[in-house]
Amino acid sequence: MGGTIALGGESAPARGYLLDNARAEAGERFVWLAELFDGVTRGHFDRLGVRAGSRCWEVGAGGPGIPEALAAAVGPTGHVLATDIDPSWLKAGDGYEVRRHDVAADPPPEPGTFDLVHARLVLAHVPDRARALATMAAALRPGGWLLVEDADTALQPLACLDGSGPAQRRANRLRDAVRELLMRCGADLRYGRTLPRALREVGLVDVAAAGSFPVGGLACDRLEAATIRHVRGELLAAGLADDAEIDAHLAAIHAGTLDLTLAPLISAWGRRPAEHPPALG
Repeated sequence: MGGTIALGGESAPARGYLLDNARAEAGERFVWLAELFDGVTRGHFDRLGVRAGSRCWEVGAGGPGIPEALAAAVGPTGHVLATDIDPSWLKAGDGYEVRRHDVAADPPPEPGTFDLVHARLVLAHVPDRARALATMAAALRPGGWLLVEDADTALQPLACLDGSGPAQRRANRLRDAVRELLMRCGADLRYGRTLPRALREVGLVDVAAAGSFPVGGLACDRLEAATIRHVRGELLAAGLADDAEIDAHLAAIHAGTLDLTLAPLISAWGRRPAEHPPALG
């Protein structure tokens, strides 16, 4: 979901991906998201039976962490396809294939052939989420698994659970401002909680879900700092923060005393049954 945005006023929200891949901060965000969540995601891969010889499609891959992990798991007898609308952070030749692909607009690559299709922190930002999910389901072989992981920032909107002082309350105000930008861009901040139902609606069975909720530590701090720097211009242009407030927040992050947290990551998975293949539409 690459590209830049130009924010409009309250009455005419802009559409586009706020946290696009085109800026240097995107690479920093990929590093710290990997630190926080790659272990969670790899655990689900193991549980769903990714092994030597498996065929996997990583949707909206962003950075190389998950494609590399899948490539290591499937080995030379398997195949990993990593796609993104802006694949500039991916490394072709590192054991996986790279393609430019828009999951909400393009047909599924190699439909009916993948043992696993996975997307993390992607679909909440896609305008036509239902179409994207149907495309992913249509790529599964009978018995293949779809694993979708997305945040639910409305479920837990705070940056600091303990709003005990002015720095913590400022962090929470800025988190609200970033959430406002995301909503103006069309993101669904409640999407994570809908994933089990959404997977059933595209015809999958054996649906289940789990949540992950990191609190505090270096990775949360570094991710927050990279995110704020990434959207600083949009915050200022929209009048949702000023330079002094942003600088003070970045200084507090650097001091390491905020105990920053993230929205829960909801991981949901379901299997394509042999007798009722999902229909794309």
